[in-house]
Amino acid sequence: MWITRHAQVIAKATLNSSIMKNAKLIYIHDPMCSWCWGFSPVLQQLLASLPANIKVIRMLGGLAADSDSPMPEEMQRSLQQTWQVIQGRIPGTEFNFDFWANCAPRRSTYPACRGVIAARRQGEKCDEEMTHAIQTAYYLDAKNPSDDSTLIELAESIGLDPGEFEGALNSTSTQQVLADEIDFSRKLGVQGFPSLVLMANNTTRPIKVDYTEAKSMLTALNAQLAT
Repeated sequence: MWITRHAQVIAKATLNSSIMKNAKLIYIHDPMCSWCWGFSPVLQQLLASLPANIKVIRMLGGLAADSDSPMPEEMQRSLQQTWQVIQGRIPGTEFNFDFWANCAPRRSTYPACRGVIAARRQGEKCDEEMTHAIQTAYYLDAKNPSDDSTLIELAESIGLDPGEFEGALNSTSTQQVLADEIDFSRKLGVQGFPSLVLMANNTTRPIKVDYTEAKSMLTALNAQLAT
């Protein structure tokens, strides 16, 4: 069974506490989480400023399970209100509200999560590239990443082998990786996205997400590493 390299690192860390002495910052997210979209610019600032001895591990937390049912209108209104709240709270965040008129929304983010895992199979850097492609398609281009056809189109747009991607998208191994990452995020105590968890000095500690600047998170990381 195929297992991602970073999943192997985590598995080893849970079995051998000495490995955790090498600091790891785990970013737990969902590509269809609107707060993760709002956080993405500051996340890039944070990652660019991290000390060289911190390894970054990206994991999928899985926001909403598979469903073919149309999203209830009440939930659609609630999510649109959330988008408006994020626009007001996080400067520069944009949403294309045409999505709600042009698409048939479903409360299902697992397909997009599998899309990120399938992309990652073609290279570690493809994880971040596919996440960004999904977010851009969803929030700016009013496309539906709950649809496999959208995900396959996006994979090809970022230069992935579309046949290999399509074969991996709903494979048993991809399903298992998603289940493992969801399970691990729950064991870390993660209850929402985005989340940051520092693994260092034989402990795991949450790092409070700051949606407007990286400085406070860097300060928290340095303080934890100094203990």
